Formats: sequence, structure tokens, C-alpha cells
Amino acid sequence: MSTTRLLVLGVVRIFQPAHGYFIRRELLSWDVEKWANINPGSIYNALRTLTREGFLIETTEDRAGKSASGPAQGRTTYQLTPDGQNEFLNQLRESLWQVDQWNNSTLLGGLSFMTFLRREEVIDAMEARANSLRSIMAEGRHTVRDMQESRSAPPHTVEHFLVSFRRWDGELTWCEEFVERLRAGHYRFTPEPGWDSGPSRDGRWPGPLDEPVSIQR
Repeated sequence: MSTTRLLVLGVVRIFQPAHGYFIRRELLSWDVEKWANINPGSIYNALRTLTREGFLIETTEDRAGKSASGPAQGRTTYQLTPDGQNEFLNQLRESLWQVDQWNNSTLLGGLSFMTFLRREEVIDAMEARANSLRSIMAEGRHTVRDMQESRSAPPHTVEHFLVSFRRWDGELTWCEEFVERLRAGHYRFTPEPGWDSGPSRDGRWPGPLDEPVSIQR
């Protein structure tokens, strides 16, 4: 799946109709350049591609007055088509259900929009994800054993696997803790009351955690 594709569809889904500059500004405010390796140009490219594929529809809004370069110009806004809504949900589900063991940005993209799904589905997805991580780690242990016994690679390259095991084990622990929080009622999901509420006038979002999450080293 494409994290860029999911993020662009998701932001359009939240703010539609939204113009390209707003979509770009919103995503950059999420620091997507850092955790998803998305640059501003790729956001505009995704908008064009998704429109060409029929997942977005463009609408031109007229602007009053004249610009410095000539007559009045329109501003293009984007909305999801019915196919676009389906594509968004497909990308969202894939990001949560499927483990990309080398790229964590797909999971982070999915978590950004998880409340568009029902709570039960996200719980099921996280439990399936935990099982996939256990399988990946089991396979990796066999690979390391074979590599060490056959001496088919420099011995220090085993550290490549060991650091990956730590990452996968950390994600597995998070999955298990996350499921506990979901079962306890944290966050608001479709179609629970207030699931799509924005921040209040003082900028605070509804539905805080019942208890602070402990982040331990």
C-alpha cells in the first residue's frame, strides 16, 4: 500500500471540500516528511493521480476580483467520490491488518484515521497484527540459526536481525497494550457518539484517555 495515498485520501475525507494548498499544509503540520518520507511535491502528485483514477473529484471555486497576473482565478477543491471512499477504507484496513516489517509508516498512517472504523474491527486488526509479528519473529529465529550454522554471512551481520527483533517485539508489546486500551473504551470510533467531533474552542480535543499512558524506557 501507499502511505501517501492513504494520508491524502484521509485528509480529504476529513476536510472535504479542501483545496490542494490546505491539504499540503495540513499534512506537513503532521510532520509527514519525517515519519512517512512525504515531500510537498508528492502530495500534489497524489492529488492529480487520485483524480485521474476517479477517486477524487475536482471543483473550481471562483474568486472575486482580479489577481496581479490578470483576471479572476478559480481555486480547485477536492472531494472523495464513492470509489474514493472505498479506496480510503481499503487502504486504511490494509495499513492496520497487514504488517510491513520494514516500514513502520504504513501503521502510523492507519492509526491517524483508525476512528473511521468500528472499535471491534480495530481490536481484531491489532490481534491479527500481533499474531503476524509472532510469526515474523519465529521465522527470523530460524533464519538466524541457519545463517550461523552455515556461516554464509559475516557473523556480525546477525545484529541486523537482532535489532529488528527488538523493534518487532516492541510493536508486539504495544499491540497487546493497545488492545487493552481499546477494550477499556479509550478513544471514540464510528459510530460512537462524538467520534467525529473536532476540538473545542479552547483547542482541546474530546475523549481524553481515562488514565495517562505510561511510557517507559
